[in-house]
Amino acid sequence: MRCRGPSRRRGLRRQRRGHAHPRGAGRRGLDLPVLGRLGLGCITTILGVPPAAAPVVHGRLHPLGPGKDSATGHWELMGAVTPVALPIYPHGFPADVLERMEQAAGRPFCCNRPYDGTAVIDDFGAHHLATGELILYTSADSVAQIAAHVDVLDEAALHAACRAVRAQLTGEHAVGRVIARPFTGPPGAFARTPGRRDFAIDPPSRTYLDELGDAGVAVHAVGKVSDLFAGRGIGHAHDGKTNTQALGATTALLSELEGGMIFTNLVETDQLYGHRKDVEGFARALQEIDAAVGTWLGLLRPGDLLVLTADHGVDPLTAHTDHTREHVPLLATGTGLDRHRHDGPMADVGATVLRWLTGREAPGLPGAPFAG
Repeated sequence: MRCRGPSRRRGLRRQRRGHAHPRGAGRRGLDLPVLGRLGLGCITTILGVPPAAAPVVHGRLHPLGPGKDSATGHWELMGAVTPVALPIYPHGFPADVLERMEQAAGRPFCCNRPYDGTAVIDDFGAHHLATGELILYTSADSVAQIAAHVDVLDEAALHAACRAVRAQLTGEHAVGRVIARPFTGPPGAFARTPGRRDFAIDPPSRTYLDELGDAGVAVHAVGKVSDLFAGRGIGHAHDGKTNTQALGATTALLSELEGGMIFTNLVETDQLYGHRKDVEGFARALQEIDAAVGTWLGLLRPGDLLVLTADHGVDPLTAHTDHTREHVPLLATGTGLDRHRHDGPMADVGATVLRWLTGREAPGLPGAPFAG
């Protein structure tokens, strides 16, 4: 394909889809006609999704680094690989680190150990309301999560506290993300609000987003993408606190923009269904995504590229509620794109984005283009 400048092409449209599991979605399996037609069933055996007769570019991608969470997964897609695993805290944060975090937040913490995100507010929410202590917990990933009832600390104040804690977690304690988890409701009926915010460390190295920025390509981030890159390389950030909101924002951008890249994260696929082990909910989320992809295909113009992939696994049928380290799917379609199987590192997505939108390559970054 002959490369064109970004002013002549509408750009790459990229959306995150959770890792589909063939089991548990009903006796007949998943019902994903659009993704199936593109070739989802050609990547691996998926009940209900037979191989397509004429699949688009399809395959599976693997991480190069040791991570399996949202931050490291998104970084890898854009060519930044963590050289070592980010710190985790299976026994909670040590006393000296905890003291610094409490000073930064301006309040003491309770819990301070790995915990399920909904169980922790059920178990510690009443104590939090009575004492004002913020609920600090972690997981198998490199995260510090801070939960607060909106009547104790409103969302803006919780975000400010998490931002201050983020500034304290550096060096050997530079966790991947500090996550604000506001919730509401009375004891016995606590519920998270959509006001989650992720405060990530900077990517460990230069990314393909930096390359795109240097080339003058506008990058539009939908959902928590901007937070995951600490804003680096992002030109425009758009809300996407639910799957429905993020899908709608992506559709609107596809209809309005004349060029650039749209980078979308669908947070509920992971947060509500994968982590909560809700197999039927996961299947319904995939159906909503499938319908949106059908709309997007009708909005693509000559010169557009649509890439569908994921940033990590989160199998709702595992015995735990943490992320699972596995391959992620790849589906890609665009004008003049040769149809073929492509397996490789996740960084191939970023390499393809750069070549497709600019005609350039970045020899210093990992990954090789599969198109453009």
